[in-house]
Formats: sequence, structure tokens, C-alpha cells
Amino acid sequence: MVQRVSTVAFEGIEARAVDVQVQVAPGLPRFNIVGLPDKAVSEARERVRSALVTSGLALPARRITVNLAPADLPKEGSHYDLPIALGLMAAIGAIPPDALNGFTVLGELGLDGSIARVAGVLPAAIAANGRDEGLICPAACGSEAAWASPDIPVIAAASLIQLANHFKGTQVLSRPKPEIREIEASSLDLRDIKGQESAKRALEIAAAGGHHLMMVGAPGAGKSMLAARLPSILPPLSPAELLEISMIASVAGELDGGALTNRRPFRSPHHSASMAALTGGGIRAKPGEISLAHNGVLFLDELPEFEPRVIDALRQPLENGEVSVSRANHRVTYPARFMLVAAMNPCRCGHASDPGYLCKRARNDRCIADYQARISGPLIDRIDLRIEVAAVTAADLILPPPTEGSAEVAARVAAARAVQTRRYAQLGMPQIRTNSEAPAALLEEVAKPDTAGLKLLRDAAETMRLSARGYHRVLRVARTLADLDKADRVGRLHLAEALSYRALADGGLQAA
Repeated sequence: MVQRVSTVAFEGIEARAVDVQVQVAPGLPRFNIVGLPDKAVSEARERVRSALVTSGLALPARRITVNLAPADLPKEGSHYDLPIALGLMAAIGAIPPDALNGFTVLGELGLDGSIARVAGVLPAAIAANGRDEGLICPAACGSEAAWASPDIPVIAAASLIQLANHFKGTQVLSRPKPEIREIEASSLDLRDIKGQESAKRALEIAAAGGHHLMMVGAPGAGKSMLAARLPSILPPLSPAELLEISMIASVAGELDGGALTNRRPFRSPHHSASMAALTGGGIRAKPGEISLAHNGVLFLDELPEFEPRVIDALRQPLENGEVSVSRANHRVTYPARFMLVAAMNPCRCGHASDPGYLCKRARNDRCIADYQARISGPLIDRIDLRIEVAAVTAADLILPPPTEGSAEVAARVAAARAVQTRRYAQLGMPQIRTNSEAPAALLEEVAKPDTAGLKLLRDAAETMRLSARGYHRVLRVARTLADLDKADRVGRLHLAEALSYRALADGGLQAA
């Protein structure tokens, strides 16, 4: 007789069903696991054997075979321990044979029979709910699984003994409750920054439309301070966005205590980060920083100090909102719809643009060009807003704090995003939430300029030699500016301001 238990294998954030087939047959004592397991899955037999012995159950002196079907799908991770152990317990009569019917099982076993938390419980619970199944998982992940649906049966146990008692009816485990990990409001506020009014304006536009932003300025000008305060003006997560980022965090094993977070991600990797760390990869193709920043902010400080091939790997995600990681035997895709905020100095020393400064390395313009040549033109072309952040003077620092802070800016940003959400929902595209996500064909309708604006755009496209991508990105920024002004039509002033943010790329990086 073959005992069957349902579990999952992960492909990106998708949980594919896996059938764990356990057979105890006559023959020499042996414990085999087949079905393309990795090293962690193959080692499960030792953890399962020890956990069962500690729980008071002895494996029979027979031939035990565990098949993980489909056999051609790679099986990775330690979450196969629990379904294998429960399948064995059902096969030897320790729990009722039909107790596991209608349940998806995952969990890692300790040698003492305890059940440790595993990654990917939330997408596994969502997949199980889609198949009208319940979920058996570690107690540490119970609140995470409960978010899949209020109707899904969830059994969250801390040990094998608890599960055995639950199925026998001597100890009933209650359904865990979904939890939100409330994060205290950040003390970072735009009111902390004195001066830099044009940079604050660019930050507001970027937040309102989900646009990418590059800041060029001397050391100490406040670029990192501005970027760190961007989350304080972003709107709260919608339920759909909360679910998306939580599924990625669950697969990456970054959900603390199984509770979902209500804050938008803000990721700031060091410039020594590898391509696998940034875009995702490794042996098990885990999500990288750009996927962990989904629906949030990816801040790259000292952009030219990153390896050129690493930052060039951002081109596809910036355009498509997803990243594909290919391996010899499988390919996974992770969401990566993030706001890129990059900061850089104009040159290596950072002072080439200071009045009266003479660089010792070369002429100032040559030093600037050599340093900024590390960033490819196609990557810069994908960035909507490029601004120069001038150094703050002592006269600015002694002024009193500005009257407008993050709360006032956040209110305008939220109002502009609400307009965008309604607009694209009425056009039958509810999956589009911001102007930065709008396809080029749709921009012709929603961002059509008036007569004066159209003439300005035509002249500027010829003068600035805008690419097709650059042309559409100008329209996106102009549409966001119109939304901030509560205007139905994109006007000449909106296009003029949008073009000014584009000018820094076309020779403006050298002039910064």
C-alpha cells in the first residue's frame, strides 16, 4: 500500500503541487528518497528517522521508499521533512490513514521531533486554498498561513507529538490568527532637510508617479538624506500590494514570526553587491534585492562604484517589472516593480563642479567624463528624473526648519495616486497603479498634450534627440505633474518641467 501526502515545490513565488508517495514494503531495511531531490531533501531521512524515534515511534525493519512526484521537477529545501514523516506515520498506523486527506503539508523537523519554520508558507497556503485544501505547517508560520483565506483550515503544530495527538483527538490545535507586524512610524521627515527645494519637488514627483530618480551632487549635499525620507511620503500598501511583497518575503524567508509588514520595502544594498545578490540567483535561485524591493524603493548609493555588469542587469527589470533567473534545469521569474533611486558624485573626488576647483587627475571635464562613463547610456535612458543636488550653504543651515514636512507632501502624493488608480481602472486595466507602469500605447490617450504642449514636445524631441523610450517617459512624468496639479489635460508647463528633468542626461551629467 502507498500512502500519499500533498506538499509543494517552489518556482519563483509559485507553489507547484508535489505528491509525496510513501511505501513500506518487505525487504532488507533501507530508506530511499527518489524524485530529483537536492542534498537537503536527501538528508531528510536522517532527520525523519531521529524525530520519529524521539517521538516514541520506531521505523519498521522493512524497505521504505519515498517518491516525490512529478519526478522531473527539482525538489529543493527542508520543508519536505514533515510530509515524509507524516506519510510514514500514516503508513505504520501511528495516525489515521485518512487524516492527511485534503491537506498540503510542509515543515522542517528537528532531531527532537520539533517542527521548525520554513520559507514559502504564504504562497503554499494560497496554492492549497486554490485547490480547496487545508495546510499543515510549523507553529511559527501559522499566522502567515492564515492570511491565505479566512476559510482555509490551518493546523500549526510545534512538534510531531502535537500533530499525532491532534489527529487522535486528545489535543485539538486551534486555528492561528493572521497578524500584522506594526512598525513604528519613522522619525525621518522631509522637515529635517533645509534647502534643496528642487530636490524635494523631484522626490514628490517620483513618489506620485512611481518614477525612477537619479541625484548627482557633491559629497554631503544631502542625497542620502533625501532618499532615506522617500518612504515617509509614499502611500500605504494596498491589500494586493501587501500580498505581493509578503509572498516574496515568505519565499526569501524574511517574514519575522510569520507576521506580515505594513511598510513599503526600502532596500539599500552596498556597492560591492554581486549580480546574484541584486537580481536574484544562487544555487536555489532565491529572490534578490530588486525583488525584495517590489512595490517599494531600491536605493543605490554611489552608483558608479557598482560593477558595470551588475547595474546593467537592471535594464530588463526597469522596463518589464520582473526578473527571470535561468538555471540549467529550470527557470524562475520574480516580480520586480520597484522605484529606483540612485545617488552619485559628479566625479571620483566629488568636487569637480565646485567653483574654482582644479582636479589633480586631469581637466575637470575629463575627470567627470571618465567617472560617469561607468554608467551605460541605456541604463540612464530608463531613469525618468535626473537632478543636480547642489551643496547646502551655511546660510541654509542656520535657517529655521521648513514649515512643510512629509505629512503634507504625502497627502498630495496619495491624492495623485488615487487619481491614477481610478483612471486605469476605468480604462479596464486595474493592474496598472501608477503612470510609470502605463504602456506606451495607453499614454497616447491619457497623456495627450494640448496644442502648445504638443509643439513644445515636438521641438524638444528634435533638439534633445529623445529616443522613443525617452519620449514616452517624458509623457509619463508630465502626466504625473498634471495629476499633482489636478489637471485633466497635460499642458505646456507640465511638459516643460518634465523635459527639464530629462536634460541632465543629455550632456547634463557632465555639467552637474
